[in-house]
Amino acid sequence: MSTSATVDRAFRSALYDTGDDTLDTGASLLAADPAADAEVARRGEDLVASAWQRGWQPADVVRVVRRELDETHARLAGSLIRAQALRDGRVRGARWQAQVAGLPTSEAAARADRFSYATAVLELYRLLLRLPALEPLDEVAGAGEPPGGRERKPESRMLGRIRALLAKAEATGFPEEAEALSAKAQELMARHSVDEALLAARAAVTEGPDAVRIGVDPPYEQAKAVLLDAVAAANHCRAVWNEAFGFSTVVGFASDLEAVELLYTSLLVQATGAMTRAEAAQRAGGRKRTKTFRQSFLAAYAHRVGVRLAAAAAEVPVGEDLLPVLASREVAVGERMDRLFPETTTTRLRGVSDAAGWEEGSRAADAAQVRGRKRLP
Repeated sequence: MSTSATVDRAFRSALYDTGDDTLDTGASLLAADPAADAEVARRGEDLVASAWQRGWQPADVVRVVRRELDETHARLAGSLIRAQALRDGRVRGARWQAQVAGLPTSEAAARADRFSYATAVLELYRLLLRLPALEPLDEVAGAGEPPGGRERKPESRMLGRIRALLAKAEATGFPEEAEALSAKAQELMARHSVDEALLAARAAVTEGPDAVRIGVDPPYEQAKAVLLDAVAAANHCRAVWNEAFGFSTVVGFASDLEAVELLYTSLLVQATGAMTRAEAAQRAGGRKRTKTFRQSFLAAYAHRVGVRLAAAAAEVPVGEDLLPVLASREVAVGERMDRLFPETTTTRLRGVSDAAGWEEGSRAADAAQVRGRKRLP
């Protein structure tokens, strides 16, 4: 039997029938024929390319593989995506390239047990084959731009300062220092957004809004999605959560999207730390805390942070000459959102029933001090 015929038979057995017996049969065929490895890899790259055509991006694929399978499969997926990138004829943008560069890869030693390796590969291919279509994020504003999306500008000094401040806020063990650092970061974010809009207006820049997918990982995905939505809204963006695949799509202008990613990640880290400390205090008081406590804590944290972010955003001074620019950008974001998601639904936040968790989460959100402080006289 030829190598191609062996692969065909293995794929027919393992990929188009979900039974364990058929998977074992396919893996046995591939394990017995080392010459089939190259053909198996080539077909895997074709599956990856097909996923791109259905709207998926590298980080999306690895995220769903981790969600549905495990880290071994995620590393196999990363290696496959990197191999496909080397022969991909499309020009990809900087965000896409950064996703590829950050992918995990598999160890060569994994091939030592050929049957186990072939089983993992076929399980991965089963998943890739069944990925549904997603909303395409590759929309560009004008002709001649790369199909992978617009190239992002080099990170500004302002964003570099914001990133450094948030990193310090996450690392410090002193709540007052974390508050001051977070406050300064939020102040710089608001100023950065206004400055970018003003520069675009003066330069007559016609670029439209971008869209990115940000992972919303378990546990307590609902509360985390609410937090991300609040951060997005405060930074002139809009978010839609895809519960099935563990991400939210955020639409906005490039500089605002970078701010959303930075602030959401930082607040999530700070929330997790605050929740751990709150649980320790509850246990020290003789009270056992459960999943309901943590869910209620994060829900309250997300709600309270959202209220405070909205208040802080409303206080950012904006000149009258910039109001039409900001209004037009808001309209552009709304139009892009409507094209991507013509139909959306709302969902009720579940599992919020622990009063102590809600109280502790609200207190932690107040301590996050997300709004800028007034200058001292």
